[in-house]
Amino acid sequence: GYKPVDVLYRRVDDDFLDPMTFNPDSMLGIPGIMDVYRAGGITIANAPGTGIADDKAIYSYMPKIVEFYTGERPILNNVPTWRCSEQDALAYVLDNLSDLVVKEVHGSGGYGMLVGPAASKKELAAFRAKLKARPANYIAQPTLSLSTVPVLTQKGLAPRHVDLRPFALASPQGVEIIPGGLTRVALKQGSLVVNSSQGGGTKDTWVLED
Repeated sequence: GYKPVDVLYRRVDDDFLDPMTFNPDSMLGIPGIMDVYRAGGITIANAPGTGIADDKAIYSYMPKIVEFYTGERPILNNVPTWRCSEQDALAYVLDNLSDLVVKEVHGSGGYGMLVGPAASKKELAAFRAKLKARPANYIAQPTLSLSTVPVLTQKGLAPRHVDLRPFALASPQGVEIIPGGLTRVALKQGSLVVNSSQGGGTKDTWVLED
């Protein structure tokens, strides 16, 4: 029979979440879900509007955002990020394109990005043209040296690049850091792209002891 739902974690963009509120042509969302949400009948963990955090340009402002809301300086440093919408930043990125990773501001899933050290001259030239045509669409960062771990492949154990995505839960009682996270692995040999849409894999990771 029917079971009550208290919390919803969605994998649908805002525009397609509720055809009665947003895009009326959506066949992906739940008609009327926004009315239930507004009435307090359900909690949407990643609420409508939170997608702004996916805007990669926001990342470059995080130190200032942290200081503004907490009055404290961040404990962890940000990865240096150049907003190509700014003239000086764009000039630096164009001069150092072969050493940088360039990402679409609104991109996801590892699409539309350039890993400079792994790119051919043709790919660099094509991306250089994109940057000049629409600089506000991109940010750039240094190419990070990701850690590797042994991964079981069809040919046996082999090193693959990984990153760890930790999680923090906020509640009226405070913020709790989860003892673990999601490890993402680039299953293609030598690749630094860990996104599942680009052939990457994932594995739960738990911290058992301090």
